[in-house]
Amino acid sequence: MSLAVRRFRFVGMLTVVAVYLLILVGGIVRSTGSGMGCPDWPKCFGSWVPPTKISQLPPNYKEVYTAQRVAKNQKLARTLQRLGFAQVAGSIFAHPTQYIETDFNPVKTWIEYVNRLLGALIGIFVFLTVLFALPYWRRDRAIFWLALASFLLTGVQGYLGSLVVSTNLLPVMVTIHMALALVIVALLLYAVDRARREQTAVEDAAFSGAATAGEEASAPVPSGGLQVWLWAALLLTFWQIMLGTQVREQVDVVSAATGYMGRENWVEKLGSVFSVHRTVSALVLLLNVYLGYELWQFAQVRLRRLVLATLGIIGLEILAGVVLASFALPAAVQPVHLTLATVLFGVQFLTLLAIAQARKAPAPETIAPSDAARPVVA
Repeated sequence: MSLAVRRFRFVGMLTVVAVYLLILVGGIVRSTGSGMGCPDWPKCFGSWVPPTKISQLPPNYKEVYTAQRVAKNQKLARTLQRLGFAQVAGSIFAHPTQYIETDFNPVKTWIEYVNRLLGALIGIFVFLTVLFALPYWRRDRAIFWLALASFLLTGVQGYLGSLVVSTNLLPVMVTIHMALALVIVALLLYAVDRARREQTAVEDAAFSGAATAGEEASAPVPSGGLQVWLWAALLLTFWQIMLGTQVREQVDVVSAATGYMGRENWVEKLGSVFSVHRTVSALVLLLNVYLGYELWQFAQVRLRRLVLATLGIIGLEILAGVVLASFALPAAVQPVHLTLATVLFGVQFLTLLAIAQARKAPAPETIAPSDAARPVVA
């Protein structure tokens, strides 16, 4: 494997890991109520280094940052209204919490600031991924375009992050922010996967050699129907993550309404979204168990690893969900629950890519035992 390929794969996977780490830290920000730890963006309280004491802020800091946020939101809402997104614009105009400034808390401020620093670091990683994708311009141009698209969407993601802050965690903005993070993960995984196909072919060939001749000769080619079911599983997980963000938004509403007291009763007040989220989790489990059984029949080392990873992550995800529902939504488990769901999405996407590649690859030629023993006639 050439140095260019190794370098691109290393930086690409490092970027994917960093994105997942950012999702984990974002979950910590949300579970600790630190989302508004910095009331402005990209700076924090008007400085590149956040304050540690309230004495470092002006006496009227709440009024100052509230006015800045409202002005930015009104400008955004007017733009969306002109573009035809009247419903979203109305939500921004009517969102009451944009007029409420959070009290300064140094711990929450620095939690949010670390989140932003990690986001900036990911921007650098994605830019390096684009640079290291330049050698693929002639070999496989799609890899370069995937890396470039990831970089551009990371910029959009940063802008959306600023809107999440300015709208004081408006639910629709939080959901879009999460959805775009998954799209960036998928693009990066696709680019890295295309770059590693040669190695995948070597691994599959080694596994095929270790398998018995009867198993390999009878190994079926993945059907188009199986690919459709894999897409269904991926989209179901995507929907489940979006439902999870809505459940989290309801937790914020319930906790604020109860004065952040009586945490053990919050789950009972979450409403229908939580019930749908719990029901969909059962569908995710059943569908992936079925797909795992079907994929296992292909006797390919990569597919079997992906199956084991998928089912293992789902098991941990269900365990985390049970802990959240049964033990009053412990804050430490919330970001783990979210991160596991996004990792599951990534593994499912890799499985879909592996099946698509297997359908395109020519079937291996096999020689029947009777033919092999028959002498060749000149």
